[in-house]
Amino acid sequence: MADAQAVRRAIAETLRSVIEPTSGRNVVSLGLANQISYCGGIARITYELPPAGASGEIQASLRAQTEAALARLETVQQVRVDFRVVERRATDALPGVKHVVAVGAGKGGVGKSTIAVILAVGLRRRGFKVALLDGDVYGPSLPKLTGTESAEPLVDDHGRVIPAEFEGIKILSMGYLVPKDEAVIWRGPLAQKYVREFLDRGAWGELDYLIVDLPPGTGDIPLTLAQSVPLTGAVVVCTPQEVALVDAVKALRMYQKLGVTALGMVENMSWYVCPHCGRQEYIFGRGGVRRAAEKLGVPFLGEIPVNLSICQFGDAGRPMANFTQTAPEVAAALEHFVDSVHAEVQRRSRQRRPLPQLKIHT
Repeated sequence: MADAQAVRRAIAETLRSVIEPTSGRNVVSLGLANQISYCGGIARITYELPPAGASGEIQASLRAQTEAALARLETVQQVRVDFRVVERRATDALPGVKHVVAVGAGKGGVGKSTIAVILAVGLRRRGFKVALLDGDVYGPSLPKLTGTESAEPLVDDHGRVIPAEFEGIKILSMGYLVPKDEAVIWRGPLAQKYVREFLDRGAWGELDYLIVDLPPGTGDIPLTLAQSVPLTGAVVVCTPQEVALVDAVKALRMYQKLGVTALGMVENMSWYVCPHCGRQEYIFGRGGVRRAAEKLGVPFLGEIPVNLSICQFGDAGRPMANFTQTAPEVAAALEHFVDSVHAEVQRRSRQRRPLPQLKIHT
């Protein structure tokens, strides 16, 4: 008699050849095969499908593929395929995750990903359980910034994606799934599916903070994130120039329209210390983001300097060194920013418990 557990493992592996028609991904990696049972030569598969992906045509395709695939296993004499339509609520999306903080920007080139990594590392240094989700599908830079470019996320027996790790911080990124010199050319719906899949299928476990590095602008992915999980709030990154501030204000207004709390604005590339004379210079102008935050009525979270060490440690994938091997005034600025975000999260949490389900206002 065949060992039932071994047969179930063989069935799960075989189901990797069953492709969900709309995404082009296999049902195991998508986590759709919710129950796999085997007894007396009968294999029974139960698929959990979202309402949008549960049409009769999709179910017929999955049934036919499943029956054909499992027919190749000698120990399986009969296949039964069932379907359940499951609509997940936003509040159920990330069980075990206390706070989800989005880091966004109105335009590219302002150092948003660097700030997201600095925030994650700073929170980890304070003893919190932290993870990073790289939501920038088209320009995923977190693998480079964290020194995890060679990571290859695996999928467990339940279809969950096991994140890579650095410095005790879990991380998932599109950068692990495509060659670093290959462009990701996706339309909006595919990019949205990527974010939802990593949110839903990531094996995040118990977390104090999940930091999400968003793509710049006000497009599909910020909308998807707001609709998929109850965000604690958003941090908007900006540089001092007026042209950057205009777009940052648009990003902030977007979060407000989505009902997402604005934790505040942080000014990156704020000032520079001359290595020869020690003079502090505001090379891109002074106080622009602080004034914008005051005008908009949101917290100002701090000033991050222009500093060669931050650039070098980013290129080397050593973000922890930003706190331990930079000039004292640089490390102090980073610590102040992290403390400001954490304090704002705690203040907002005391005001609103539990977190509300987000609604899109039009």
